[in-house]
Amino acid sequence: MRVMTWNVWWRYGPWERRREAILAVLREVRPDAVGLQEVWARGEENLAAWLGERLGMQWTWAASDAPDRWQKRIGDGTVGIGNAVLSRWPLVDRAVLRLPTAGGQDDGRLALHALLDAPGHRVPFFTTHLNHALHESAVRCRQVEALAAFVAAHRGTGAVPPIVTGDYNAWPESDEMRLLGGYKTAPPVPGQVLMDAWEYADPTAPSATWDAANPFAGRAFEPNVRCDYIHVGPAGADGLGRVRAVRRAGDHPVEGVWPSDHAAVVADLALEPVVVGGDADAR
Repeated sequence: MRVMTWNVWWRYGPWERRREAILAVLREVRPDAVGLQEVWARGEENLAAWLGERLGMQWTWAASDAPDRWQKRIGDGTVGIGNAVLSRWPLVDRAVLRLPTAGGQDDGRLALHALLDAPGHRVPFFTTHLNHALHESAVRCRQVEALAAFVAAHRGTGAVPPIVTGDYNAWPESDEMRLLGGYKTAPPVPGQVLMDAWEYADPTAPSATWDAANPFAGRAFEPNVRCDYIHVGPAGADGLGRVRAVRRAGDHPVEGVWPSDHAAVVADLALEPVVVGGDADAR
């Protein structure tokens, strides 16, 4: 199973050319499930629907209920923003969580859950987008606590661990990311651990998803950082959900245009069991 997360930079910049570039990257990567952030909608137009139709994928999206700040930046109050999930498999359930924003900017940030009916298994899939300001780590910690409870409520009892994707606007060593993982500090939900898939990456591979090499990101004059993540619950004794590979995508121009200001993260996960010799719990 190939999963992907990508902040697609809403309707900023040369969005029509970028939309084609986003589509080209998705066609090349061929993910089975994608968590998208900053998805735009205007009337009956929706970027997730547009992509889904061309890729032959199912889609669902959740709209922010406080898009004013975004709309003012482009001078168009008719364009909505939200999170979306694309899936090659049927979507059999969905749920939406409005994230807390007390003490920070309220942009109507959300978490979206979609239950994917994959061959042989149902896969609990999530995507989210946390507050962006550098100084709002405490706000993001509260959002992570709410997200963790949301995952626990919708992860189900199937064999495949939950897959949580998103743009967290946070560095890997930050309090909020340690809290989400639950294996470098006490987890918000007792016993619930979500592993950062990038820990399985080639340590020499480029990791920054916010990278000044991309001119859309470089003009912010911020350091290069990995702020987009795929987290997966620990694989069971049979290895279902184990991470096989992880890498960036969408990290170069397509036909002369960068698809987004963020690079995407792609992870290959196993949906088939393996035979493990000995005691899998031994350390």
